[in-house]
Amino acid sequence: MKAVFLLALIPSLVSAQESIERLDPALDAILDPAAKIETLCKGFDWAEGPVWDEKEKRLLFSDVPRNTIYQWKEGDTEATVFMKPSGYTGVAPYGSEPGSNGLAMDEKGQLYCCEHGDRRVSYLTPGGGKRTLADNFNGKRFNSPNDLAIARNGDVYFTDPPYGMPGREKDAQFRELPFHGVYRVTPQGVVSLLTRDLDRPNGVALSPDNKTLYVAQSHGPAPIIMAYPLKPDGSTEGGKVFFNCKELKGPGSPDGIKVDAKGNVFSTGPGGCLIFNPEGMLLGRILCGRPTANVAFGENGTRLYLTSDDRLLRVSLKQ
Repeated sequence: MKAVFLLALIPSLVSAQESIERLDPALDAILDPAAKIETLCKGFDWAEGPVWDEKEKRLLFSDVPRNTIYQWKEGDTEATVFMKPSGYTGVAPYGSEPGSNGLAMDEKGQLYCCEHGDRRVSYLTPGGGKRTLADNFNGKRFNSPNDLAIARNGDVYFTDPPYGMPGREKDAQFRELPFHGVYRVTPQGVVSLLTRDLDRPNGVALSPDNKTLYVAQSHGPAPIIMAYPLKPDGSTEGGKVFFNCKELKGPGSPDGIKVDAKGNVFSTGPGGCLIFNPEGMLLGRILCGRPTANVAFGENGTRLYLTSDDRLLRVSLKQ
């Protein structure tokens, strides 16, 4: 990983590398034609997993290599450390990406974390300690939980690719599961495997009615976004390709994914952030000029935050 240092928050205009690509007029109902891309802060190793904390009016996000969760508030001059370590608490070195990745908040204000190094999904109680929600499937430790989404009933859906392991998919020392799964875990910690058919499951999100599970795959030969119908018991049935990114140009691949209240899908991918209508039509892209890891809605859905390589970006959205 490159050696970089945290720089001051610098609101900026769109750079030569950053722009908004409109592919369909319907995008104007989501993004104002005059919308600008702001650079809020930069200097991170690999920014990931943003989540908006409505109670504290702040954005929390991971820096996976630094094993740190940062926080940023409007008016801050820089992002500050919220929690370190964030995803690995061991004493020996553990790979190049040991920290937390995807983050999520539940209705109680508990912060859920996908932890690479400790290979678990955990949650931080407000004013309390961290607890493990799940760290294994049938007695075998997860690879490196990557991203998660919380259903209305409290079930947590998460992905488990190999990216956080020291040797990734070829790790002979630590790897215990021979596949990369998509899982559901209940509030009581009961883990179910939903699918093991994806080579590199990554970002995950739920539709507003909680009837569809979206999973992004960051895999060169098949950079796709899948849509899985959910049964009433929370399990999946079948699944279809929502969008294939193979023909898109630009840095990055499908990674983090979020869905707004109207069912529009925001997924990082080639070029930056891809914006789809609920039927899977690509309406446009927020071109970031660099690989972009994940996105989050903030301020009652009026802002979109993007963790883009070494920086945190923001774009205003229409309601």
